[in-house]
Amino acid sequence: METLLRRERLIVCGCLVAVVVLSWLYLLHLKLAMDMSGTNMPGMVMLDTQEWGVTTVLLLFVMWAVMMVAMMVPSATPMILAFLNVNQSRSATNRPLVPVSIFLLGYLAVWTAYSAVATLAEWGLHQATLLSTTMAATSPALNGGLLIAAGVFQLTPPKQVCLKGCRSPLSFLMSEWRDGAAGAFIMGLRHGAYCLGCCWILMALLFVAGVMNLFWVAVIALLVMAEKVLPKGEVLGHIAGIALVAAGVVRIAKLW
Repeated sequence: METLLRRERLIVCGCLVAVVVLSWLYLLHLKLAMDMSGTNMPGMVMLDTQEWGVTTVLLLFVMWAVMMVAMMVPSATPMILAFLNVNQSRSATNRPLVPVSIFLLGYLAVWTAYSAVATLAEWGLHQATLLSTTMAATSPALNGGLLIAAGVFQLTPPKQVCLKGCRSPLSFLMSEWRDGAAGAFIMGLRHGAYCLGCCWILMALLFVAGVMNLFWVAVIALLVMAEKVLPKGEVLGHIAGIALVAAGVVRIAKLW
């Protein structure tokens, strides 16, 4: 039994690594293609000279969805492996195994929905001519407001509740367990909802740094993972919140 579990853990970890690596390679490919062609959208459409068509918006949605996979799957890995362990222990009592992929699909469904909202937000910024050619918001007030809002949210009780749900895999699974494939999908949805509640505004900071600024994409992803995985991750989140508020105040102060 232990050998089987170890082998399955290796297989699941290998699949998760492959998914994350492929996602980052896709983002890197888009970034290099944009830089080489002098354009700034996955659809290779100049933001400042043309209206976005359906194809451009769909390609932008795909970019956001892949980016969420690249950023969020690493921090969700402890929960996915905990699901595998509990699943295997239940199979020892003649309960049917549920594929880990169904749990993961439920989790990613939440972030796919977030990607759709982010795409609409970016389209709205473009329509309002508030989006630069690097896909960053051009309004200092908006940028400062986002930084302050993200920083303040880091210190609020809802953030801490959602973070706790992400930091305690076994506790979450024991309280939320549902049998069957549908149950696994619902558990994935619920865990995704906790992660969304914890991290949604941090992802919105990409509108400050530039949506395809891969350095800041990686920094935010590392912050999210550190908050969830490190022993004192919540303390790091508080420090990041204070720093974000300070950065936002500085940004807005420059307007005066």
